[in-house]
Amino acid sequence: MFRRCSQSLLVMSSGGARHSSTDSAAPRVLITGGLGQLGRSLAAVLRKTHGSESVVLTDIKQAPDDVLSAGPYSYLDVLDEAALRRTVVEQRITTLVHYSALLSVVGEQNVPLAMKVNIDSVHSCMKIAHDYNMRLFIPSTIGAFGPHCPRNPTPDLTVQRPRTIYGVSKVHMELLGEYFHESKGLDFRSLRFPGVLSADTPPGGGTTDYAVHMAVAAAKGETFVCNLGPETRLPMMYLSDCVRATCEMLTAPAEKLRLRTYNVTAMSFTPEEFAAEIRKYKPDFKVTYSPNPVVQAIADSWPEVFDDSGARNDWGWNHEYSMSRLAKHMLDVASRLN
Repeated sequence: MFRRCSQSLLVMSSGGARHSSTDSAAPRVLITGGLGQLGRSLAAVLRKTHGSESVVLTDIKQAPDDVLSAGPYSYLDVLDEAALRRTVVEQRITTLVHYSALLSVVGEQNVPLAMKVNIDSVHSCMKIAHDYNMRLFIPSTIGAFGPHCPRNPTPDLTVQRPRTIYGVSKVHMELLGEYFHESKGLDFRSLRFPGVLSADTPPGGGTTDYAVHMAVAAAKGETFVCNLGPETRLPMMYLSDCVRATCEMLTAPAEKLRLRTYNVTAMSFTPEEFAAEIRKYKPDFKVTYSPNPVVQAIADSWPEVFDDSGARNDWGWNHEYSMSRLAKHMLDVASRLN
């Protein structure tokens, strides 16, 4: 499934006195915000390919025992540029994956902190990745689009104009990454993810989290109160597809990358459609709707359907999880956990 992870991470350009991935036989990957659903999953895949010492997972939280036993973990505050630079140098990092961010709903609750985490830390990552000739991956989001973009479908290149600090910060990141790539040669790569759903990892405060909570409620036999309206359509993908897309983007040959930021997706559905899919396995499952005005406004400004034909045509992206497979899998896992 993740066979391409082992290819191009080993081959990056070197330059001047800066250290590069060619200094060692295997890549060294630093993941910030590593205790979230994306960080831990990506680390597991890369370590399986390159060895347990190949990935340094970092965050500002205390790591659980299973994380500490799986490979290197360090405390790292991404707002401390000197500490980030020191970690890169001491660990001889060749690829930086910057996951630290405040997501859409949480970001609106603390805009000053979101500006620091989502913007200031990106500036540090860009500078450090350039200085040490690293490959830099920072994810983007459906939240990078706003109400003035075409919503069904939303192409890679169009007007964006987001309405949340999360989205604004991601547009800033995309454009700054393209600038560093075009003017300074930085190997910057990004993917705009839809709602990313995981069956066994707690969601992180995003607008699409309702689907995870819905599956858990169904597994427990509880009525679910949805914070979005029943017809709110949003693009989604399962976590394993998200991680695989990241690996494939990280290892795609540079000559295949027509863009530096691509849309990727797997499906689009509404809360009522997902509930109907769940009822195929839980016929008595009930959902009531009580839209949260803030969350609903965010969702209504986002794409309904992602056009990811660029990623599919340029470097062969293809998803594995459909809505029906996703619903069954999430129910199975939620039932085991509860």
